[in-house]
Amino acid sequence: MTDLHSGGCHCGHIRYQFSGALHDIAHCHCSICRKVSGGIVTTWITLPAANFQWLTGKPSRYDSSTSCARFFCPNCGAQLALVTLLSPESIDLTIATLDHPERAAAERHIWTDSQLPWLHLDEHLPGEPEETI
Repeated sequence: MTDLHSGGCHCGHIRYQFSGALHDIAHCHCSICRKVSGGIVTTWITLPAANFQWLTGKPSRYDSSTSCARFFCPNCGAQLALVTLLSPESIDLTIATLDHPERAAAERHIWTDSQLPWLHLDEHLPGEPEETI
């Protein structure tokens, strides 16, 4: 049996689904995630792109760096996914846009060199100064 998960944006224009286990989940502290999301941290799940599909709507694309493209809803602006040239066979999805984000606990922190000094979040999790996986 395959685990099937779904999610989407705030307004419902964009829906997606993917199959597989809920693992490789990280709190990202990079300044780019902060700026594009408006939040102090973004939590991502990384999965094989072959296990993912957009179901409805067409997300807009924003190239946030030379190696990273982010996808968001053109209606409500919700950040949904990113792909990077550093790992073209995978896609990262924002945990907050899952239909059941409570099932997807983070396993680590990434880009901790950029973490805001006053933020104390899941301090028992391991951290990486940059992303190494």
